[in-house]
Amino acid sequence: MKKIVIYLAAITVAGFFYLSAAAQTTVDWPAGKGTIGRLVLGTKPGDPLFRSVEMLKKGEVRTCLRDADATFLLRVGTRDLVSQNGWNIFFDKVPLKPYKTYKVKLEKGGVKVTRHRARTVVRIGVMETADTAVFRGWLEITLYHGAPLFNVAAVLHTLRDSTAILYDAGLVSRSPGWDSVSYYTTDEVRHSVGLPNNTVPQAVKYRAVAAVGKKGALAVFPAPHQYFYPLDEAFNLKFVWYSRNGIGIRQDPEGDHRYVPWFNAPPGTLQRCGFFCLMGGGADVLDAVRRYTHDDAYVRLPGYRTYASHFHNEFISKVVLAGKPVPADPSFKQVFRRMGVDMVHLAEFHGPGHPRGPDSLRLHELHALFTQCRRLSDTGFLLMPGEEPNEFFGGHWLALFPKPVYWVMSHKPGQEFETKDPVYGDVYHIGDTAEMLQLLEKEDGLAWTAHPRTKGSTGYPDKYKDAGFFRSDHWLGAAWKALPADLSQPSLGRRALDLLDDMNNWGLHKQLSAEADIFSIEPENEMYAHMNINYLRMGRLPVFDAGWGAVLDTLRKGKFFSTTGEVLIPSFVVGWNSSYVRFSLQWTFPLHFAEIVSGDEMNVYHQRIDLDDTESFGSREWRVPVNLHGRKWVRLEVWDVAANGAFTQSIFQGD
Repeated sequence: MKKIVIYLAAITVAGFFYLSAAAQTTVDWPAGKGTIGRLVLGTKPGDPLFRSVEMLKKGEVRTCLRDADATFLLRVGTRDLVSQNGWNIFFDKVPLKPYKTYKVKLEKGGVKVTRHRARTVVRIGVMETADTAVFRGWLEITLYHGAPLFNVAAVLHTLRDSTAILYDAGLVSRSPGWDSVSYYTTDEVRHSVGLPNNTVPQAVKYRAVAAVGKKGALAVFPAPHQYFYPLDEAFNLKFVWYSRNGIGIRQDPEGDHRYVPWFNAPPGTLQRCGFFCLMGGGADVLDAVRRYTHDDAYVRLPGYRTYASHFHNEFISKVVLAGKPVPADPSFKQVFRRMGVDMVHLAEFHGPGHPRGPDSLRLHELHALFTQCRRLSDTGFLLMPGEEPNEFFGGHWLALFPKPVYWVMSHKPGQEFETKDPVYGDVYHIGDTAEMLQLLEKEDGLAWTAHPRTKGSTGYPDKYKDAGFFRSDHWLGAAWKALPADLSQPSLGRRALDLLDDMNNWGLHKQLSAEADIFSIEPENEMYAHMNINYLRMGRLPVFDAGWGAVLDTLRKGKFFSTTGEVLIPSFVVGWNSSYVRFSLQWTFPLHFAEIVSGDEMNVYHQRIDLDDTESFGSREWRVPVNLHGRKWVRLEVWDVAANGAFTQSIFQGD
């Protein structure tokens, strides 16, 4: 058999190689710390795709995989584009409608190898479903220089409209060279098992599973956030699988059995159905995977405090007021502290409770909420009471006051706006939009649109963008979440980011804070995949009894950035007079691109910065010339190769 060996040192940045399907192809890449990564690809029909996956260092060869094929299972369902808001829909139940499941087959054909800076991309043959009119594309393997890391993806497109998809994927070996399978259990214990005859779906921590042999190991894991479409619950739905001859990732098509929207797949888009592979010497390869998400936690950043918002845990209604034993250290607080969250803004009474009264019940519920938030806050953690009231303004919105405030969402005829209660002190009764704004002004509170332009806020804030309350300094703006999900996009949450640009071009200095919008919070849940965080530029953590006005002030001023956790933006400066921006970044996965977004109150401008010269785990500063003539505002987004990312708030000219 003819063998073609490709030495990357001989490939130019713009180099292309077109290889015969009759050849065996070897591709080397620098895998960091003096190690060479090597893929030996079988490109003849009938041969295993991965003849071997190896690590070479000082003459030693570690074989991490041999005689294996990539496997992809694609579920194709129907998106509801009519009843609500098109592709931004959340309230869809795709698995309750007819759908088909396809095995995506690879016809190897030719091989194309391209090197660009710190990436090598191998494109192979044609991939298609049995019904070729559904999905068709190619297989793509991306090797990341500086690490024993690569990505395997079926890149697929369809002409079918109104389509939603879900996929499972992994590696299946014809002659497994591993002895065991390892993963972290949900209680964070590393566990190894023998090779079963059947396929086992498994609930794990860190979303990774590893095949471990005598000489090497290979871990398989998904993109930490992109692979997890939005759900109401962050249940761990057994997102990996293993068998005697394979390991991989999976999705439960039924989701959390509430609203299950799957992934958008608009016609003509290139959907990247992929997974990551990390090579190692043994089961400790799982610990190397953990580093990419900081052990599923938000790392400390000097001068910043972490703040998370929008949680419907309903601890007050379901535990405290239900007469159940109240734990001294409830599990939801343990989850937040484990994840490095300094401050949490709740959204209680979202369904339970008596927001409109009667007063006796409403005030008792609020008192219980304030009491528990005070009790559970300490010198290293602040639990802030909050609600998603959804009254008076239109759509859904959140409220945050700088201290406990007693208010009832009802104002009866003849009743005073503000009264004194002998037990609770000041009590407000709110009956309309004007009174709600009056309460925000009097108590220096903040409100903002929850999940804008989707869910219960479909059409908002656009419908009230000219209203006095929205233009008020007490309306922060809106919230960001990776919703909807679309595997063709290299970033997350475009719906909300586009809204931020629109709000800025409306001439308003509004902010966009990240929100989680999930319900139960338990250690066994897959919290990290569904979470995000805001890094607020502030020093000392507020003390509950002294109030948390500093949090609201920081939000108002836009002195924060939001992130999925893997990308940090410690600094962002706009040189208006010299037409440049300067920013510093820290990251785990190799970066993909940064985008400088600006506007002149009519148009939005995007300046993309290619960051594919970056390797895993780095920090760096950039100074980039930007045309700022006529621009009123500027902001920054940064995204990595797994579609993890971070974005700043806008800086306005004259600020």
